[in-house]
Amino acid sequence: MESNYAEKNLSAKQPPSGKKARVQSTHGNQERPRGAEAPSGKGPQASDGSALLSFTLPKEARLLKRAEFLRVYEQGTRIEGRFMTVFILPSRRSLHRVGITATRKAIGKAHDRNRAKRLLREVFRLSRAELDQMDTRFDWVLNARRSIVQKKLAKPLEEFKQIVERIAGKEKADTDSKGSVL
Repeated sequence: MESNYAEKNLSAKQPPSGKKARVQSTHGNQERPRGAEAPSGKGPQASDGSALLSFTLPKEARLLKRAEFLRVYEQGTRIEGRFMTVFILPSRRSLHRVGITATRKAIGKAHDRNRAKRLLREVFRLSRAELDQMDTRFDWVLNARRSIVQKKLAKPLEEFKQIVERIAGKEKADTDSKGSVL
């Protein structure tokens, strides 16, 4: 029964060659320009990739291993903030290094944790000028708190800069009085 249906209702003829298979429109057969004819892409939305490279944190400026995080937690100083908890530990390296955490217990859903980590990375990156003015280099661990998720960049950035100022002031006071740091 099925083969009868196919014989009666389906054509066995092959369609003509696909050479001109394109459907004609009122504007004719216009194709997109190819190769050298294509637009250059230099317009208001075009970006220069090399300029964006300077905005990233180099790999040397990141805490990557669990042992590095644990060392900062155990031996470092803890500073509580409204949007983050900061742990710092003096380092002998030439640059500040940062590690960022946003736990499920503290933040919740994955997209909120990812946003919190992006905000904290940007906060650290935008504070490079203030950090570079410090005499001592530190390993930083920034733990996101739930309140950071609803905020824009300005408030966490302001809080982090205040923490950096407080550390720089304490660093200077400790150096002046004892000759050592923290």
